[in-house]
Amino acid sequence: MGAVVAIDALLQQRRVWKGQPAALPPSTQPTGHAGLDAALPSGGWPEAALSELLIPVDGVGELQLLWPTLARLSQAGERIVLVAPPYIPFAPAWQAAGIELRQLQVVEAGSPRDALWAAEQCLRSGSCGAVLCWPLKADDRALRRLQVAAESGRTLAFATRPLTAARNPSPAALRIAIDARPAQLRVLKCRGGLAPPRPIPLAG
Repeated sequence: MGAVVAIDALLQQRRVWKGQPAALPPSTQPTGHAGLDAALPSGGWPEAALSELLIPVDGVGELQLLWPTLARLSQAGERIVLVAPPYIPFAPAWQAAGIELRQLQVVEAGSPRDALWAAEQCLRSGSCGAVLCWPLKADDRALRRLQVAAESGRTLAFATRPLTAARNPSPAALRIAIDARPAQLRVLKCRGGLAPPRPIPLAG
C-alpha cells in the first residue's frame, strides 16, 4: 500500500493544480454599464472577439446596450459598421446616443451568406472599431469564422441572434441574453471566468 501524503504538504510543495484560471488583463473596452462591467471577468467587452446578444424579439434593448461603446469608439474616430441590419437605422436616435454619424457605415447584403461574408471581411480588415451583424441561421462554423476574423483584425464583433440559439454551443467569447420583462441581462458564457449566477438589471 502506498504512502499517504497530507494534502497540505502537497499544496506547500506546489504539486497540486488548484484549477484557478489565469486572470484576464483588464479590458480597454468598457461596456458603459457599471453592473455588466462588474460582472465580466475582464471588466468590459472581450477584446478582439465575438460577443453574442441573444434576444426574444427585436427592440428589447440590444442597441441601448451597445450605444455607450459605439459612442466612445466613434468619438475617437473609429469606424462602426452595421452589416445587413434588419431595419434602417434611425439616425436621430443614434446621434442622440452620442454616436458620430460620419463614423457610421451600413453595408447591405443580398443574402444571409453574403452578410456573413461581409461581416467577416470587415472584421479581418482591422479598419473598424466595431462590427455589428445579425446572422441568420448561422451555424457553429460560421460563428467560428467571425470569431477568428475578430481576433485577426483586433476588432469588437457583435452578433445579435434569436434567444433560441442559446440551446446551441457557440465559439463566441461572450454570450448575453436580454430579457424584456423584467428588463435585464443574463450572462450565459464569458471567457476567463464563470458566468454570474444572477441577472443584471438593464436600465432603459
